[in-house]
Amino acid sequence: MTVMAAAEGWSFEVGDSDFEAEVLERSRQTPVVVDFWAPWCGPCRALGPILETLATEFAGGFLLAKVNVDEAPDSAGRYQVRSIPAVAGFRDGEVVCEFVGAQPESAVRQFLAELIPSPADERVTDGDARLAEGDLDAAETCYQEALELDAKHALAQLGRVRVAHARGQIQEAQQALEQIRTNSAEVEKKIDHLAAQLRTANDTGENEADLRDTLTRDPGDLDARLALGRHLAARDQHEDALSELLEVVKRDSDRDGDAARKTMLDIFELLGNESDVARHYRQQLARALYR
Repeated sequence: MTVMAAAEGWSFEVGDSDFEAEVLERSRQTPVVVDFWAPWCGPCRALGPILETLATEFAGGFLLAKVNVDEAPDSAGRYQVRSIPAVAGFRDGEVVCEFVGAQPESAVRQFLAELIPSPADERVTDGDARLAEGDLDAAETCYQEALELDAKHALAQLGRVRVAHARGQIQEAQQALEQIRTNSAEVEKKIDHLAAQLRTANDTGENEADLRDTLTRDPGDLDARLALGRHLAARDQHEDALSELLEVVKRDSDRDGDAARKTMLDIFELLGNESDVARHYRQQLARALYR
């Protein structure tokens, strides 16, 4: 790795062999801007000094990794670089923003504003850490402080919903979640996931033993079977819940079956695309619906 004096240590060259360590791993601590360039590229020579000047100005607020695409074709291919200069901002090992072509300094500054955590972002990060530790009061304080800095901060709003969920305030959490507005696809995914958690956490309140006794006497009681599936889902007994809910769909594709199908979709969201259980029941659900 060669440190470039122009950026006073904040800029360095990266190749295929050290991209993982110098970009992905380091971005888990500090945002990393990757400049995909080549010596023969005129626009690259125009953009490079702007990036290096800003790296010096920000003094460690971000790191600048210079990737010569001629010498690092695997890294360029991995991130589908087809035109240079191409610039990608990495945080937590993932690309969070990018642009292609030489840009004026004002546009690069806007790009950096999207990449580098703001004071409100930092308070949200602190809140997430407190929430993971189970300190709900401290987490709520962090999220509130973030919202005082940025009243529309979607992740801070989402954090407060997660605190309400952890406290068992399901209806309040659902109402607050519906008020969050965002243009970020990443935040939308988090909202969808939490919405599924809240819906499945909304237990029927019925006794499991009573529901099973009812089904023993009358296996065709779809209301009881739907209630049992929801009850199991609320207790994270996902596979058992899916089994009961699938049976409802098979027996009634209309009212009860539609409610069961929606709960199954929520469980699939919670389990994720890599889950073998989710894959199996997705296939079973499709067969039941389109038989």
